[in-house]
Amino acid sequence: MGEQMARHVSAGIGALLLAIVVLGPVTASAAGQAPAPGERPRAREAGIVIGSLPTGPLNALVDVRGVAVGHATVTEGDAVHTGVTAILPHPGDLYRERVPAAIHVGNGYGKLLGVTQVRELGELETPILLTGTLSVWRAADALVTWMLGRPGMEQVRSLNPVVGETNDGYLSDIRARPIAPEHVVAALEGAATTNVEEGVVGAGAGTVAFGWKGGIGTSSRVVPEGHTVGVMVQSNFGGELVVAGRSMRDVLPDPASCNAVSCPPHAGDGSIMIVVATDAPLDARGLERLAARALIGLGRTGSTMSNGSGDYVIAFSTAESVRLDAGRARHELQRLSNEAMTPLFQAVAEATEEAVLNSMFRAHTVHGHRGTVHALPLQPVLQDRLSAGRPSAGTP
Repeated sequence: MGEQMARHVSAGIGALLLAIVVLGPVTASAAGQAPAPGERPRAREAGIVIGSLPTGPLNALVDVRGVAVGHATVTEGDAVHTGVTAILPHPGDLYRERVPAAIHVGNGYGKLLGVTQVRELGELETPILLTGTLSVWRAADALVTWMLGRPGMEQVRSLNPVVGETNDGYLSDIRARPIAPEHVVAALEGAATTNVEEGVVGAGAGTVAFGWKGGIGTSSRVVPEGHTVGVMVQSNFGGELVVAGRSMRDVLPDPASCNAVSCPPHAGDGSIMIVVATDAPLDARGLERLAARALIGLGRTGSTMSNGSGDYVIAFSTAESVRLDAGRARHELQRLSNEAMTPLFQAVAEATEEAVLNSMFRAHTVHGHRGTVHALPLQPVLQDRLSAGRPSAGTP
């Protein structure tokens, strides 16, 4: 970054830091949109730029054309903070117009329904749902009911719902299993191609990351060839937080030093669900390779994928040239070659890292079932980058 550009971005971070001190936390939904007073920013809005590739218009999973996201957040006093997040790959009939898909397991300590059939057939035939651990089966049952009730599904006798989870049991009474069919339907039918909600929403309502409030986060990248890669995370894992290559160990208070009887989890156990979408024409094998590279971005945030952490990546392609018609016996697919994959690998790593940061930057403090989880303190993070002369990790 040139000296003049560095001064410009440093000044921007200084102004935002002043706004945080004077007005409280700040935020906005879309890339490039100035945060409003009293709200919390996305990482990029705070001047922390990850990588070098440009983002899509909304810097979100929904930048991949046709992808829709919906949330249903379930809150009952301090006892329940959970929800459902739905990802729909395209607006058509998913059962008959299946998208190629792959699932990569970084660490398999989790309850991901539908994984074996996706791995066997290399395709998705339902939307993807994310929720809390003990609500997985209730969410799956509601998804099956919703799918079987769709037009043209009257004769269907087998369905593979894909439902992932993270354990939100610190902030939410997980044993209550509060997810009901109406929450799943609300997330599915409220899904929109402009949804960039992040933080304490949907399946991210009760999650904890690095001892601070985690949640839903999203980001996207556009590669030089024009293809888009979008990522959404449900962050609920730990380790030692790193922001754009800089450890926060000596910058932030130690979450383990809280005064409560029970402190929020921080050391590593937890989980993360990562959903990757692209409009690049990839088959299941190519998507498996892409999904594996998302874990590079996860590692850059400080995760070590500990023993008790379920770390999963679900990747799919929306390209019409690789869609699978359930009624046809033969398909002629046109897909990218192996030699064209490298820019997509860079894109998914960058977008995953930024999505994790967005999930924390956007989240607010939550008082829950077993204690309080505070929002990531933004002032020391931004002040550290300013004083270190590292206003961003790339060119805005």
